[in-house]
Amino acid sequence: MRPNGVGLNSSKRAVLVSDAIRCACRLDVLADKPGNVSLGSPGHGMTASDFLRSGAVCAPLLAQVRRGVGSGVLDAMRASIAITNCNTNLGIVLLAAPLARAAMLPDAKVGLRHRLAFVLENLTLEDSTHVFAAIRRADPGGLGRAPEQDVAVEPTLALKDVMQLAAGRDRIAYQYVNNFEDVFEIGLPALRAYRERLDSLVCAVTGVYLKMLARHLDSHIVRKHGADKAREVRAAAQALESDFKACENPATLADELNAFDRKLKKEGVNPGTSADLTVATVLALLLQHL
Repeated sequence: MRPNGVGLNSSKRAVLVSDAIRCACRLDVLADKPGNVSLGSPGHGMTASDFLRSGAVCAPLLAQVRRGVGSGVLDAMRASIAITNCNTNLGIVLLAAPLARAAMLPDAKVGLRHRLAFVLENLTLEDSTHVFAAIRRADPGGLGRAPEQDVAVEPTLALKDVMQLAAGRDRIAYQYVNNFEDVFEIGLPALRAYRERLDSLVCAVTGVYLKMLARHLDSHIVRKHGADKAREVRAAAQALESDFKACENPATLADELNAFDRKLKKEGVNPGTSADLTVATVLALLLQHL
């Protein structure tokens, strides 16, 4: 790979972006993520294989220079649901699409987050229309109704404006409005620090997931189970994250991680938003030099 992606043509860049998406999805299931699906722990009617297959089919659809963010999201969700017959990765796709589009922009001398800001500022009504269709197709649990720009009807605003309306209740929408703040200002510093200290990217991913879960109420838990349950899960995650930060070998926390995982899955609680933000963090790391 050339430093900072200088000199890459669009087809080579697309291959690298697609590979990065698939890699981020693989690391997602390799890492222990209590309450969420991993290689050794299926749950919520899904397996790691479902996530790997959906990631593989979505990756090339998101890494196309002529496809806008919204159309990429819709095509990726159609392909994902066709191959798994369930919604494994709506949140991942919503976060990966603008990151992939930013990485596909030709001016690689400009940092990824600056290119991402350009992508987000130029989202259109057409992007909203495609994203609304993708969300309806995925039919995520606990979606409910919104007083403005409800996904059950056709949108009338550009996608960033729609996300602005939802940002207070949905952490993925918040990223669109705040240039992926959680990814670049919380996730990436933690990922780099854990990777350096633990010498394991997989363990670092677990650390990022715990940090995301401990930092904010998980939007998916709030939608399906209410804010009280989300606060309960966050408090438990804060204690576990503290132990994770203090330990020299994450293997010593295996019993605690597994117990938390079993408890959440027994209750049907899936911290899906925290997992999605973790995948986006890994993807940003992989794309930052393109």
